[in-house]
Amino acid sequence: MTERAHPAAIDVAGTPYLRDAKGALVPLASVKPADLLMDEVVRGLTEAAEDLSGQLTEFKAKSFGMVGEFQALLAQDYGATLGGKRGNITLTSFDGCRKVQVQVSDLLEFGPELQAAKSLVDECLTGWSKDSGTELRALVTRAFSVEKGQINRAELFMLLRVNITDERWVRAMDAIRDSIRVIGSRQYMRFYQRATPEAGWQAITLDIAAA
Repeated sequence: MTERAHPAAIDVAGTPYLRDAKGALVPLASVKPADLLMDEVVRGLTEAAEDLSGQLTEFKAKSFGMVGEFQALLAQDYGATLGGKRGNITLTSFDGCRKVQVQVSDLLEFGPELQAAKSLVDECLTGWSKDSGTELRALVTRAFSVEKGQINRAELFMLLRVNITDERWVRAMDAIRDSIRVIGSRQYMRFYQRATPEAGWQAITLDIAAA
């Protein structure tokens, strides 16, 4: 690979250098071709990703603005409010083949009551036969496991649906409910399309991880 101008090169007395991960300046000519190629690939992809991220941010603001303007127009012209109490709304194209959904989701956190719930659940599991409730034990383990500081909400809510009459279990479920705090909300917008009004909806993916 022939030496050429590098976007991150630092000129020192006419000689181009690159700064490495430790902060040291390395002569560009001394950098392995494979490392230069990898650097080029990474820089190109991350710059493109930054550009797309900016476009998505702009698109999100524009999308919510358009929906909000449409709702305001209906309210002004017809005195009607489109959407549910929480702000959920579904808009569908005239041919029934495209739709936009706006959903509002609560942001939750769990208070100290959750520790009391865990203690009561542990009492139940200790008191019950070791051979009973294998699936329930696994569910409890998943529900109270903490990954990156986040409680497994989905598994906790599954626990609340388990019908057990043990007094300790009932108190534990009450403690879980009391621990839930709504600290805000977040709006999501999702887009769907289908070939015909009879076909199933297909999501228009904007998440690169799911594309």
